[in-house]
Amino acid sequence: MILDSFDLRGRVALVTGASQGLGQAMALALAEAGADVAALDRIGCEQTCEQIRALGRRYFPVVCDLRRASVDDLNSVVAQIVSNLERLDILVNNAGIIRRAPAVDFGEADWDDILHINLKALFFLSQAVARVMIPRGGGKIINVASLLSFQGGILVPAYTAAKSGVAGVTHALANEWANQGINVNAIAPGYMATENTAALRADPDRSAAILARIPAGRWGLPEDLKGAVLFLASPASDYVHGAVLPVDGGWLSR
Repeated sequence: MILDSFDLRGRVALVTGASQGLGQAMALALAEAGADVAALDRIGCEQTCEQIRALGRRYFPVVCDLRRASVDDLNSVVAQIVSNLERLDILVNNAGIIRRAPAVDFGEADWDDILHINLKALFFLSQAVARVMIPRGGGKIINVASLLSFQGGILVPAYTAAKSGVAGVTHALANEWANQGINVNAIAPGYMATENTAALRADPDRSAAILARIPAGRWGLPEDLKGAVLFLASPASDYVHGAVLPVDGGWLSR
């Protein structure tokens, strides 16, 4: 039966940036489908923990600031998860930050923070997880890209650079790891109602301009990513490699 292809019972997922917003919604989606979840964030994920445990799933919290994490730190994170949950089948690289400023004024510290968490940590965490997955026959790696993996954006040069890189890394890792049983794909959310877009939504003119371009006529919600992440984390996507799936209300079709 086709629904069996979406059953994640017996699998373990790591979701970064899982304390709120998109990461929390995706962690809950995987738990609802039967996966046990390790949730990583620079702060605690108590609310996420409570909701996952209420579903009867195991939960393992990891506190790690990816803006400062070394490669050794990321290797240690993966080792902790495998030690406590016995395996690691799914990685969702969701954690990210955004900072806005004109390109002529954009500072080096902001550039480095954004590239470190949004791209460097994503790659090296994927590397650490792949070293666990390959001997076990494979797994699923899902990166969170962006509309700005395809477009330039306004006042977000570092974020655009990082998210363009996420799409590129997704393609590169899919090419290398597909024949080792690892599916590497990405989700590109559109304009979502999260903390990252609070300033845009609070600006009446900017918010109206954004909504006018979205065919669906509304901002996306974290829950809108649940179906996409479940598909890419499940056996239903076993022949999908290197895809960057927009979940954008039709924005890129305009």
